[in-house]
Amino acid sequence: MALQLKTVAMRDGPRWVGDAFKAFGRRPLALGLMFLVFFAASAVVAALLPLVGGLLQLMAVPMLSLGYMVATQSALLNGPVHPGQFIEPLRTDARRRRALVVLCASYGVLAFAILVLCSWVSDDALTRLQQLLAKGDATRAQVEALFDEPGVTRAMWLFGLLITALSVPYWFAPALVHWGGQGVLQSLFSSTLALWRNKGAFTTYIATWVAVTALTSFTLSAVLSLLGAARLAVMMVVAMGLLTTAVFYVSQLFAFNDNFGGAAAAADEPARPPPTTS
Repeated sequence: MALQLKTVAMRDGPRWVGDAFKAFGRRPLALGLMFLVFFAASAVVAALLPLVGGLLQLMAVPMLSLGYMVATQSALLNGPVHPGQFIEPLRTDARRRRALVVLCASYGVLAFAILVLCSWVSDDALTRLQQLLAKGDATRAQVEALFDEPGVTRAMWLFGLLITALSVPYWFAPALVHWGGQGVLQSLFSSTLALWRNKGAFTTYIATWVAVTALTSFTLSAVLSLLGAARLAVMMVVAMGLLTTAVFYVSQLFAFNDNFGGAAAAADEPARPPPTTS
């Protein structure tokens, strides 16, 4: 499939989010279950392989993104949606399969290096904070004590900066390999160029997601407090966070379609003026 980098407007960013919620609404159980299966499988791998499992989890992130794009496209075309679509792109020709494996491996290694660096900056406090939160029974005093340790705040800012920088070249790279047949380096370059050229749209896209997440968490917590069920707030906010994350991955297909015109849109999707071609 021939791909061509396009220029999109700032107003398109929030539309990608809206389109994602509409698409998710068509197959909520199937698309939601996909994320739960991925999340559960990652947890099992991490538990069985304490050291290697964490690295494998990070390596799987590009396939999580691409799998959701494949599943969303299928849902828009009234096709099946299932967890097997996470590995469906690996069943293609050998050249694309090798490129996807290299993308996954390189992303995992680089992300792991970022985690190690940030843990070192925080004198291992960031790792202990992650372990404490993973247990699910952390008290507020324990969390605050770790946040008060020197280097934790600095490490968190450093992690946010580095992981964001890493995400840029890998954002569309798996999809460019799968649908565009691009090589590893070309896909990384094309993804970076797309996000830079259309940074206005991506800024409003991310801002919309931040607003949606914050508003959802605040509203849910407020409603549960009024109902006298404040103890359920944390559990419900986590559940809503998982759901929102699934919709976020759904939204990436719409961003890819507008930036590259790659994946097929639904036949009944409302027609829009085509973006300006570069």
